[in-house]
Amino acid sequence: MSKIEVPWSQYDKAYRAIHSALSQIAVPPPGKRVTKLGFTWSPEGTLSALKVYDGETLLFTLSFSWNPDGTLKEVARSDA
Repeated sequence: MSKIEVPWSQYDKAYRAIHSALSQIAVPPPGKRVTKLGFTWSPEGTLSALKVYDGETLLFTLSFSWNPDGTLKEVARSDA
């Protein structure tokens, strides 16, 4: 994942950067579509995992890791 720096309070740019980064790894398999998301939160209140479903079928999971300063370190995909 390439590093993109967005100045504080420029939420529109931040959301576009997040969407762009995730759209590269969050594509469903051919013939499948995203119909449901499941969120898992860490005790610190950060997003730990995002599970992506087509109906009741788990397609893949995005796992999030965070730096000590609260910035996003990595997003990793694991297929079901």
